[in-house]
Amino acid sequence: MEKNMKLHTVALWLAALGGAFIAYIGLSYLIVPGSIVTGFGFPRWPGGDADGFYAVKGTRDLVCGLVVFALIAAREHRALAIALGVVSLIPFGDAINVLSHHGSIATALGVHTATALFVLFTAALLYRTSERDSDTARQLDQSSSVAAL
Repeated sequence: MEKNMKLHTVALWLAALGGAFIAYIGLSYLIVPGSIVTGFGFPRWPGGDADGFYAVKGTRDLVCGLVVFALIAAREHRALAIALGVVSLIPFGDAINVLSHHGSIATALGVHTATALFVLFTAALLYRTSERDSDTARQLDQSSSVAAL
């Protein structure tokens, strides 16, 4: 059980690190997009009215980071694991988007795909360790229900 708790703590720290990082990326797109857009991997960036893309990307990333912290604060670790598993599709989609628009292969793989794999790994570790915790809680609930009869 102690090993499981250590892995669970590591998974929570990885989730918090990822949440903080993506929230920072989101804020950067909202506040100073010119300083960060080149790291996304597209060969050209939208201008004029199309530069609203920066706000869309910034809002998306900021909210993803906030969801991580909300679920950690609510101690909904299994829900966090499931959310991270779903959210890992975003950087996979970003990688495909960069590649389909003749962007940087290195960025698509080294940034977006690596991020997706990190998030997916964190989700799996958190789910595996949270699931055992919820099984224990379920057994305790059943024991107390039987004892109450």
